[in-house]
Amino acid sequence: MNWYLAALKNYAGFGGRARRTEYWMFTLVNFLAIAVLVGIGMAVETMVPYYLYWIATLVPALAVTVRRLHDTGRPAWWLLIALVPFVGGIVLLVFLATQGEAAPNKYGANPKSAPLAA
Repeated sequence: MNWYLAALKNYAGFGGRARRTEYWMFTLVNFLAIAVLVGIGMAVETMVPYYLYWIATLVPALAVTVRRLHDTGRPAWWLLIALVPFVGGIVLLVFLATQGEAAPNKYGANPKSAPLAA
């Protein structure tokens, strides 16, 4: 949960790098929250809570994805590869799952060398 909250606190931070753990834990908690909200929405026949949550987490999700791409040494423009039908999403998934560069790159120092700020 700390990784999710850390990504939300850095909601508009498109600079720097994000570890795989930060990205995937944010994605997991986000997916679970969406699943719960969709279930609630189907039960009460309104999807308003889902839409509100989706709008609230759109920018943090984009920011942590961009930082994750930065950790692998790729610019944010690589996010657009997801628009390529069929293979684009798979290529982006591979980029997001790839281990980050061990050495500092042009986006900052290795996030593994600094502990998560509480």
